[in-house]
Amino acid sequence: MTGSLPPPRDALDAIAKTVGDKGVVAPDDAAPFLSEWRGRWPGEAAMIVTPASTAEVAAVVGICAEHNVSITPQSGNTGLVGGQIPAGNEILLSLKRMRATRNVSPLNNTMTLEAGVTLAEAQEIAADAGRLFPLSIGAEGSCQIGGVISTNAGGVNVIRYGNCRDLVLGIEAVLPDGRVWNGLKRLRKDNTGYDLKHLFIGGEGTLGIVTAAVLKLYPAPADRATAFAGLKSAEDAVALLAHAQNATGGGATSFEFMNRLCIDLTAKNIPGVRDPLAAAHQYYVLMEFSSGEAGTLRTTVETMLAGALEKGLLADAVIAENDTQRQALWHMRHSMSEAINTQGLGARHDVSVATSDIPAFLDKARDAVRSIAPEARFVEFGHMGDGNVHYDIIGPDGAPRDALADRRADIESAVYDVIATFDGSISAEHGVGRHRRDTLAKRKSPEELHMMRAVKAALDPKGIMNPGKML
Repeated sequence: MTGSLPPPRDALDAIAKTVGDKGVVAPDDAAPFLSEWRGRWPGEAAMIVTPASTAEVAAVVGICAEHNVSITPQSGNTGLVGGQIPAGNEILLSLKRMRATRNVSPLNNTMTLEAGVTLAEAQEIAADAGRLFPLSIGAEGSCQIGGVISTNAGGVNVIRYGNCRDLVLGIEAVLPDGRVWNGLKRLRKDNTGYDLKHLFIGGEGTLGIVTAAVLKLYPAPADRATAFAGLKSAEDAVALLAHAQNATGGGATSFEFMNRLCIDLTAKNIPGVRDPLAAAHQYYVLMEFSSGEAGTLRTTVETMLAGALEKGLLADAVIAENDTQRQALWHMRHSMSEAINTQGLGARHDVSVATSDIPAFLDKARDAVRSIAPEARFVEFGHMGDGNVHYDIIGPDGAPRDALADRRADIESAVYDVIATFDGSISAEHGVGRHRRDTLAKRKSPEELHMMRAVKAALDPKGIMNPGKML
């Protein structure tokens, strides 16, 4: 495989000269770049560089192409499938120093940012312009624009605004031979052939390196209402989603569901988190609604919840009275992955089915897993509005962290078999990376794999971009 041999000294010297002393990470400072937060994929790199401009990125890639040296692009290093971790003799190229705001246009509802801007900073830049950038995920304080684009991040607002793919109008990318493609158009209509930006959105750095992007902005909401409800079943959660959308005229921005174990684990392991409701319920939903008109939304949401109670779709609910309570509800939701991580690796799944199929998927997946690990516990949470289920299987309470290690592969295969019966996806928003590369090869159709490999061969014939990931 390209990159299996150490890069030649003259290539390393040329790269170091290109980025300067500030652009080369010293070995003593390398650790944060070479490990991910679950500790599953320890990494190694021949050199870690942090270019400060698109020109420097292009020059580094050009040197690597000339010498057949592989490159692992990295943004905020918050990925969960190992796509950002180098395996050995690659150049790890971090975009963290590319932090410029190139343009903000409230009248056009766009902003152009470089790849190293964090998602939280992007939200603040939009807010300063009186606009909303709606992409929101748990790692938004650390993840960066280049990474969320390259992984097509989803998050909690997809039901209203779409995935990252739906929020990008144009990109700038460095191609595997070192050329720069300037696709930073601010157009919403451009029907002139293949929409090439979509090759890089979700491409996980296998086709090139995203260095900047034009992002969509929206009017900032004038009012927001956040509610938390307890339900008896996943079927009721699906029905409540439809009821909430109908009763608010499509005003639902987020609709997150979680089972009881999620609440128990988060309240136990995350300081400051408590159960928002007095009694325990089988399932819960965290809903948020937004409106351009101030002062009327709470009444609308109260009426919606009252109607749902009359229909038997929920057992209890609360509405956040202020922003502190709202933030507490979202802190609980965003802390769930951290809380689950205290229980060991288990078998983690990031899958999707049609929203209406979620209850049936959960039933069939439980049966399939219990046939392999009868003692397992089921952590079920995710973005019900877009069918994305984070389906995590963990060992019994108090069991060793590696209790399911010997059965992890069998559990994952069984869950993916169930997903196939619903024509679902084995990766809804986390990507493929190292973790699902081999599974993808088994689960994608021959036609899909042929097209993906043809694109890869056409753009990266030397195979130097993020080797060992996705394909």
